[in-house]
Amino acid sequence: MKKRVITYGTYDILHPGHINLLKRAKALGDELIVMVSTDEFNQNEKKKDNYYKFEERKFVLEALKYVDAVYPEESWEQKETDIEKYDIDIFVMGDNWEGKFDYLSEKCEVKYLPRTEGISTTGIKKALKNRSREC
Repeated sequence: MKKRVITYGTYDILHPGHINLLKRAKALGDELIVMVSTDEFNQNEKKKDNYYKFEERKFVLEALKYVDAVYPEESWEQKETDIEKYDIDIFVMGDNWEGKFDYLSEKCEVKYLPRTEGISTTGIKKALKNRSREC
């Protein structure tokens, strides 16, 4: 029986930290499902703007060898139903979310993976914004 892993995120400006997380998540099982925040969910719930639209972010993720399927994340609450819907064995998030999803351990194994040091989408966006002012 295949072991299925699921993870969530915006994946706006894809960087080595994202790739490291996806690679390690995939190594935990046979199939990796990535739930990508929709534009509406990012704006209305997460209160953040993304550079790339949902379909563009989905397209890029689907091209990665570690990713088997990509679906939309439209609400915080859908995680529980996603675990059942996709028959998930392991739920994975970066360790910046440590403890936030422990309640899901009743449905599957929950793992928090260390983030890649020194890189974040927020940091990249800030650096690009500062750089553009100098040009």
